[in-house]
Amino acid sequence: MSSTPVPSGQAEIKKYDTYHINVDPDQDDKATEIKLLSFKRPHMRAFHCSWMGFFTAFFIWFAIAPLLPEIKNSLGISKQQIWTSNICSVAGTVFMRFINGPMCDKYGARVLMGVLLMLCSIPCACTGLVNSAASLSILRFFIGLGGSTFVCCQFWTSRMFTKEIAGTANALVGGWGNLGGGVTQIVMGTVLFPLFKLGMTPDKAWRTVCIVPAVVGFCLGFLIIRVSDDAPKGNYNEMKKNGTMPEVSAAASFRSGAANINTWILFLQYACCFGVELTMNNAAASYFKSKFELTTESAAAIASIFGWMNLFARGVGGFVSDKANARMGMRGRLIWQTGLLVVEGILVFVFSNSNSLGAAIFIMVFFSSIVQSAEGSTYGIVPYVNPPVTGSIAGVVGAGGNLGAVGFGLGFRQLETKQAFYLMGGTIIASGVFTFFVNIKGHAGLISGEDSEEVIAAYKKTAGGAPAQTLQVPEPDVEAVKEIEKAASEAGSAVEYNEFLGHLKD
Repeated sequence: MSSTPVPSGQAEIKKYDTYHINVDPDQDDKATEIKLLSFKRPHMRAFHCSWMGFFTAFFIWFAIAPLLPEIKNSLGISKQQIWTSNICSVAGTVFMRFINGPMCDKYGARVLMGVLLMLCSIPCACTGLVNSAASLSILRFFIGLGGSTFVCCQFWTSRMFTKEIAGTANALVGGWGNLGGGVTQIVMGTVLFPLFKLGMTPDKAWRTVCIVPAVVGFCLGFLIIRVSDDAPKGNYNEMKKNGTMPEVSAAASFRSGAANINTWILFLQYACCFGVELTMNNAAASYFKSKFELTTESAAAIASIFGWMNLFARGVGGFVSDKANARMGMRGRLIWQTGLLVVEGILVFVFSNSNSLGAAIFIMVFFSSIVQSAEGSTYGIVPYVNPPVTGSIAGVVGAGGNLGAVGFGLGFRQLETKQAFYLMGGTIIASGVFTFFVNIKGHAGLISGEDSEEVIAAYKKTAGGAPAQTLQVPEPDVEAVKEIEKAASEAGSAVEYNEFLGHLKD
């Protein structure tokens, strides 16, 4: 999809003089539209690299999940030990998501995304070395670190698109990334595993097949670093040198984001949607196989349906949130958020009491759609909480999803399956009540407060009232401008990569 290049705003030093998409100069040249068929730099290139990177990380993260019945039989381990490995697979990324938020604020999402993809590919390739329940849990812990790329994914699109369409942009990249969880169920469990079994024993097949996603992930991580941009005006190291962007303290960014009560309410609510999705990704294949006495291949194919709903459901959640915002401001977003969580909780109870395979599949489709719509709705609110530290807030909220999966996973480990579902459903409904306590400065709450005139002007796109700044950017340093080249060379990306690793060592 093409369009006539438009001026990029103020005459200041930046990587691109024109953009192939409409932008808002008052929001740091962020895009005001999404052109899905475009792959042009910087906005749409970042958009597509964002979801493809997270999709691949998700694929790697849950590549083992559809193989667990085979691994269980091969290693002779118990249901509790399998659930321990499931918990470890999501626990590792909790800590990393807290770290990735402020790191994105400081370094940008591009390099972090690429490095994490390459690193998590290494333990994925080592799956064949597993020989006990303990080694399985340790391996899945380190593979799970790649799940923290979600923070990079959401920060990157928040950095490239205005707040008015952030719900749609974040939901699309997040949903298409989460789609990796559904694709891996069917590709690993129904396609690659049977294919590998044609030439080897089942034991050797599951030990070998994970090399495929590992190679893909490592190559894509390297490519993302080389072919994309941190922000509309260039990469962070260049922008800091030429005065387009201030130096950011990762610690100060995290403190500011974590001190906001709205961050923790969204943390809880994201635990009750993305945490549910992660739990179902781990549990669905085994649940359908045991309850309805299916083969591993059939159970994996049915379980994949839950993830496939990400193709549209998360995007719909964000899109409706944006439309509700255009009509009612923040109150519209909060009403939508509350409704989704309550319906989601009810559907958990319905699903757990479905005793026929057909009914269970039908309800799971609806249940999954609501879960993922709630995820999209949550990240439609995140960019408003405290715009200058959006990365840190995205990291904290994202960590909530993994912590929710840990909590629900413990429930499935210790309780009967139906009791665990009941615990999950009740918790989700309770989390919806907390929306009443969301109070974002300048915005209306669910039942009290009013949007400021500035906010109303922004979301209704009316005249008068300056648009709210999404990032606080200082005036360019004129002297520095004379000393810096307008565009970074290809070698510059490698230098930045080495500088980033140097910062990590420090």
